[in-house]
Amino acid sequence: MVQLEEVEDDELNQQQPGPNKEEEDEWDTDTESEVSDVDVDDDLDETLLDRLAALKDIVPPTYRKQLSNVTSTGYSWAAKAMNMSGKTLWVVSTSALLLGVPWALAFSEEQQVQEMEREMRMQQNANELLTQGSSGQSNAKPAI
Repeated sequence: MVQLEEVEDDELNQQQPGPNKEEEDEWDTDTESEVSDVDVDDDLDETLLDRLAALKDIVPPTYRKQLSNVTSTGYSWAAKAMNMSGKTLWVVSTSALLLGVPWALAFSEEQQVQEMEREMRMQQNANELLTQGSSGQSNAKPAI
């Protein structure tokens, strides 16, 4: 029969060189963050889509269904609102063009007619002043 005997190693019981227990409390945080920075960039191949797909396991199915319903309803309302606003904008712009352009042309024509009438009145007034001035000079005596 084999008998086992434990042999103690003297080196295990000796004090090992290194920081004392008192020095362990004064751990330098800068070196700790430097060490942790190395391990941060482990998986660079993971895309945002992969991360979002992984969230599927975290969110319960009932909440996902509710979220899907709310999102699809919101999208549906937004699409209907955009469709209605486009149609409304079309009606307003075509109505403005159909009614506004002829009105603007008529208004500018009316302005031109009024301007021509005013010019004709000014010419008539100027002619009257000239004719009165010429008839008044015939009665005048020459100055010596």
